[in-house]
Amino acid sequence: MNHIAFAVRRVRVGSIGLLLVLIVATTGGCDRPTASSKASDPIRIGQLASLTGRQASLGQYSHAGSVAAVKELNAAGGVLGRQIELITEDLRSNSGEAATAVRKLISRDGVVAMISSGTSGQALEAGPFCQQQGIPMVCDGATAQEVTAMGDAIFRVCFTDPFQGTVMARFARENLKIQRIGLLVDSSSHYSVGLADFFKRRFLADGGTIVGEQKYSGGDRDFRPQLTALKAAQPEALFIPGLYAETGLILPQARELGFTGTMLGGDGWEAPELLQLADKSAEGGYFPVHFSTASPTPRVREWMQRVAAEFGREPNGITALGYDAVMLLADAIRRAGTTDPAAIRSALATTKDFDGLTGRITLDAQRNAQKPAVIVKIEDGAFKFLQTVEP
Repeated sequence: MNHIAFAVRRVRVGSIGLLLVLIVATTGGCDRPTASSKASDPIRIGQLASLTGRQASLGQYSHAGSVAAVKELNAAGGVLGRQIELITEDLRSNSGEAATAVRKLISRDGVVAMISSGTSGQALEAGPFCQQQGIPMVCDGATAQEVTAMGDAIFRVCFTDPFQGTVMARFARENLKIQRIGLLVDSSSHYSVGLADFFKRRFLADGGTIVGEQKYSGGDRDFRPQLTALKAAQPEALFIPGLYAETGLILPQARELGFTGTMLGGDGWEAPELLQLADKSAEGGYFPVHFSTASPTPRVREWMQRVAAEFGREPNGITALGYDAVMLLADAIRRAGTTDPAAIRSALATTKDFDGLTGRITLDAQRNAQKPAVIVKIEDGAFKFLQTVEP
């Protein structure tokens, strides 16, 4: 079994499958190369993903989906008769890394398009340079509202924070009948702050009460002071719109302090590490995802088996988004009939009813995907499908 390795600075995926290249990435003085039009040359696509560090699960799962898409495309003859080469830069879960990496991919490697598989904050770092250079960037998991607002070169295949925040607020009020809720927000994260804001707006509009809001910073490990303050306000539930690394520590600490209410979160919870870190403290929690791995359709079952064999792990919704981002981009290149970035960008903007693995994707005027969310419940140590919510 060939498993995908991630402990590298740079990863190239081309016609020969997966090739790992150890290299020190620099940003110094090299003009952007001219995109080759030779039929024998590959079409270069850049990818930004945290393959190492505290956000590594998100980057690794997304990267696995993108690798699977490239392998599938190349096995079928590529796009426009040319093979796809995926050049991935490891952002190492560090802020500031994306701005450096995207310049290198565009100016030195000559990619014609980008896949952003990082957080919203990382997409916001990379987006301005893509916009300035006219290089289309497709985000597979950056849900913050500001991401596509950067300009007409920025797209996404995932749902947005306004949508998932509203979905979870409605679910809390209408399905769980929760009246009083507390918020614990990562103040260092665009994603967490934005998602909390949209959740709060809808929850209050629906007659709910926010009994308290506490803040922390990504990388923190002790959340007891904030949780103690929230528990004292007597909420029925906590909404924790953070990533799995911190949430996996927050949940057991809340239970240790005696909080017995419901735990709610956002799509940043979707990682097996959450269950490993939180163990039984995660039981009964709810959060939205982009894709149900429980789908019975033959296409999904075959894809999951194939990717699991290549990846060495069961794929999840983030893997499916990484796959869809590459396939959506390949579809745009086909329709454009060229690798000219401006033409690819124009084709992406007209994407309608694309048959993605995560659902049919139509990009609206703001270049956001109109698609449903899936709410899952953590039960018996697993993420269990609960319901689908249409936009």
